[in-house]
Amino acid sequence: MAAEVLARDGAVSVTVYDAMPSLGRKFLMAGRGGLNLTHSEVFDTFMERYGAGADALRPAIEAWSPNDVRAWCEALGQSTFVGSSGRVFPKIMKASGLLRAWLRRLETQGVALHLRHRWTGWNDSGDLVFATPAGEVSVATDAAVLALGGASWPRLGSDGAWGSVLTEIGVEVCSLRSANCGFQVAWSDVFRSRFEGQPLKSIEVAHGDSTARGEALVTASGIEGGAIYAVSSSLREAVLADGSAALTIDLKPDVNADALMAQLEKPRGKQSMATFLRKAVRLSPIAIGLMQELAFEKQQPMTSMPHEELVKAIKQATVTVTGVAAIERAISSAGGVAFSSVDGQYMLRQKPGVFVAGEMLDWEAPTGGYLLQGCFATGVAAGNGARQWVEALAD
Repeated sequence: MAAEVLARDGAVSVTVYDAMPSLGRKFLMAGRGGLNLTHSEVFDTFMERYGAGADALRPAIEAWSPNDVRAWCEALGQSTFVGSSGRVFPKIMKASGLLRAWLRRLETQGVALHLRHRWTGWNDSGDLVFATPAGEVSVATDAAVLALGGASWPRLGSDGAWGSVLTEIGVEVCSLRSANCGFQVAWSDVFRSRFEGQPLKSIEVAHGDSTARGEALVTASGIEGGAIYAVSSSLREAVLADGSAALTIDLKPDVNADALMAQLEKPRGKQSMATFLRKAVRLSPIAIGLMQELAFEKQQPMTSMPHEELVKAIKQATVTVTGVAAIERAISSAGGVAFSSVDGQYMLRQKPGVFVAGEMLDWEAPTGGYLLQGCFATGVAAGNGARQWVEALAD
C-alpha cells in the first residue's frame, strides 16, 4: 500500500524489498478461508474493535476507510460484496487473484521488486542493509517504509526479529504476544478422545467485559475458533498476569434461564441425563460432554444437580484456561512499535525519514476485516508520510 501511494504518479522512485521468495505470503494465508477485507458496520462501532489502539489508528482509518478499501479492490477488477455477518469480501473469495492484479498495477507504476532481501538494519552511513543469497547488500534511500509484520506465522516471513534493531536506536517496542489465538485447557483424556476436532456451535463466550457469539473448536490441547479469538485479548492478559483465567460459555445463548428451567422440569423417566438434555434442551453431544467434563472436575454428577444448577451449567459453563497458544500459530500478534515512537505521519521519532506500518505497530483487533483494514490504512498513511518527506527534501 505504501509503495502504491509513493509511486502513483511516477514522481518518486520506489523499490519493494521482501525477505521471502514471493510477495504477499501472509496476505494469501489471510485469504485461505475467504479474504475478509474489511467490515460494513457503522464507523464508530467499527473503530471500537481496535480497543486501546483505536484513538491512534482513527486518523489513518478515517483517511482510508472501509469504503476506500472496497473502491480500491474494485478498481483492481475485483468486485466486493457484504456477507450476512457484515463482513466484506471480494466476490472471488480468494486472495490470489487480487494479489496478482495488485502486483500488475505496481509493475505498471514502475515499482521495482527485490525478493530474498531480509532487512537487518543500517550501516554506519545510514544505508539500509539486507541479507541476500549473494551476501550483504546496502541501499541508500531518501525515505524508507518498514512493514515487517508481527511474529505470528513466522514461516511466512515475519518473525519479529526487527524488534532488537529498533530497540537499539531507542524506539519503544512493546513485547510481541499472541492475538486471535487459541488457549490451553487441561481436558481429561475421556473428553479429549471423544471431542477433539469438534465445534461448539452457536455459543456465546465471555471473559470480563468481552463477549462474543460464534463457534469454538475443541483441540487436543485446548480451545480455539472465532468466538475465542474475539475475546482473546482480555483472556490473554488475564492468563499472562495470573497463570490462568475463567472462560464462561453460554451453551444456549438464545434461550433464557426461565425457558431452560421449564424444559428441565419435564419428566426424565428412564432416560439418561445425556439423552434427556439432548431431547429436552436440544443440546449437542459436545455441549453435554463439556457439562459432564466440568461436573466431573467439581465431583458433582449432573444426575445429582438441582435444576437451578443445571441451568447454571448450561448458561455459565466455566472453563479454566491455563495457557496461551504459541505465537507461531496465532492469526495475528499484539505489541510492536509504540505509537509514542512515531509521529502523525508514522515516521519514527528516533529515525527521521523512516516510517512504519502494519502489524509491526502496537495495535490489535479481532478477525472480521479489522486486521487487513488496519494494515491497509497504516500503509497508506506511512506512504503519504514518506512521500511528503521526499518532496520536502527535493524542495
